[in-house]
Amino acid sequence: MAAHAVGVADAGTSNDPAEPVDGTDGALVLFSDIACPWATVMVLRLRAARASLGSDTAPPIVHLAHPLELVHRRALARRVIDAEIPLCAAATPDFGWSLWQGRLDEYPTSSLLAVEAVQAARRQSETAAEELDLALRRALFTESRCITLRHELLQAAAQCPTLDAKRLTVDLDRGVARTAVTRQAAAAASRTAACTGYLLTPDGVGHCNPGVETAWLGPALPRGVPVVQRDDPALLYRLVVAAALSTG
Repeated sequence: MAAHAVGVADAGTSNDPAEPVDGTDGALVLFSDIACPWATVMVLRLRAARASLGSDTAPPIVHLAHPLELVHRRALARRVIDAEIPLCAAATPDFGWSLWQGRLDEYPTSSLLAVEAVQAARRQSETAAEELDLALRRALFTESRCITLRHELLQAAAQCPTLDAKRLTVDLDRGVARTAVTRQAAAAASRTAACTGYLLTPDGVGHCNPGVETAWLGPALPRGVPVVQRDDPALLYRLVVAAALSTG
């Protein structure tokens, strides 16, 4: 199978890792926001499906940035996130989800630095980026830590076994991945609209939160609640298996 075009990566520098915005052979590409609960469900399920296949055949996950604040031009919508967390906790209960336990004025208003940190980690390896992505989601959704803050990001990075936290600190302070985030966000907006759990399989086909369909019940915010209309985790597993087979 021929590799798909890298797309917007041509706008970067020679030191930037590839940005396979149209998909790529041998990997799963995920556009997401760290602060999106449903995208976090997808990350957890992708990792679980890969683990069931064994390390020899499991495809890597290439994390690309799709920060919601750039899509909606506003701070993170805590009312929506809080409403979605119970549904996501029911879908992936082993993660240890929690509603925000910190002070109200300490809730993160932005995830931009967090997604930038993941892109900086990609300069080391996709494995390092995967570790940091998960650590930051855990920091927000299970530990109620404000991932807007630099020191919280670095504390999460220190828990990642293959990530060089000192190098990440230097790269983050130099802003080496900042333009990558805006490039990827622009590419995501043109492909996925506001879907921040957008998965590209090696054949280049895109899937918005595959296996999950949600709806809003009642009037628009601040009223109403989200509901799950369909949840089929097996679909995501089948996509991972197909991705693994495509590399054989």
